[in-house]
Amino acid sequence: MTSELGRRIARRIALTGPISVADFMAEALGHPTLGYYRRTMPLGTAGDFTTAPEVSQMFGELVGAWLAERWQAMGRPAPVRLVELGPGRGALMADALRATRGVPGFHAALDLHLVDINEPLRAAQQAALAAYRPSWHERLDTVPAGPTLLVANEFFDALPVRQFERTKHGWNERMVGLAPDGETLVFALAPGPSPFAHLLPATTRDADPAPGTVAEVSPAVIAVAAQIGARVVKEGGWALIVDYGRDRSGPGPTLQAVRRHRGVDPLDRPGETDLTAHVDFALLAQAARDAGARVFGPVGQGDFLRRLGIEHRAAILRKRATDAQKADIDAALARLIAPDQMGTLFRVLAVGDDRCPAPAGFSDET
Repeated sequence: MTSELGRRIARRIALTGPISVADFMAEALGHPTLGYYRRTMPLGTAGDFTTAPEVSQMFGELVGAWLAERWQAMGRPAPVRLVELGPGRGALMADALRATRGVPGFHAALDLHLVDINEPLRAAQQAALAAYRPSWHERLDTVPAGPTLLVANEFFDALPVRQFERTKHGWNERMVGLAPDGETLVFALAPGPSPFAHLLPATTRDADPAPGTVAEVSPAVIAVAAQIGARVVKEGGWALIVDYGRDRSGPGPTLQAVRRHRGVDPLDRPGETDLTAHVDFALLAQAARDAGARVFGPVGQGDFLRRLGIEHRAAILRKRATDAQKADIDAALARLIAPDQMGTLFRVLAVGDDRCPAPAGFSDET
């Protein structure tokens, strides 16, 4: 089964030839009218996936406390651009702002900016955050200059990746082409070594892996990380990045597709299916460092939230809860911090300037 966008992509390939996996992801997720992130409400039990802010208010509350501490460490600038990349339904930011109402001067200094291309979700964000008068952007570079606090939770995993396969000739790029029926999308291999293979980390690119080894790289992740790093260096500020991925670069395909909380073929029904890839935090961190920023982490989400006091917060919530609510709080806590759930797979990275002390959450001493 295909989709209207799938048929359009097939016609494009029939006319101009196979496209890269990155081009396919960009179309499937960001097509102006048919892309997944343009037209769907993907979050929650009725959607395709659930993020940490949807699991429990505790996640957003602790992120809010982290942001407020960074604002104080920055010297309490006013205004400060509070930016969220991919804010979902606004749950994280709503919880963060509710939890920081008592921080003197913080809310008065905030200028809220949401970076999102999803129109249906923008309506939900407006409902959740109307009191803070948010402004919307499709790209980070249109957010006004100024001291910045930025949050990106499960944003980088949706940025397009290029895939390469090792052959006897070198690294050939994995493409999306057409099956003999002229309609079905299939993976194919470009006939010769790719000039884009230089984007792979040197440890992967210059190794001599077995034929058939697949490697990925996301030029988009590198570009956005560099943009964030340059911004906080020039304007002052901090960014908190939370996503699932790996700390070190290495081979292995991670592209995956989810529809209604189940894994599916990445090429099936584009525009109706969520596509993600694990974030290469080593490359992300290096791009920010190359822009002059300081980087802390990555650390596991479980360790980060424990250091910020999530277990204490859960205990406070349990005091006012019914037995059923206590069970929900305990389940949410485990979901966020347990090693076999989100606690280890999800990584947390901080990017900042060199004008204030190290942030909390990245070692037991901070």
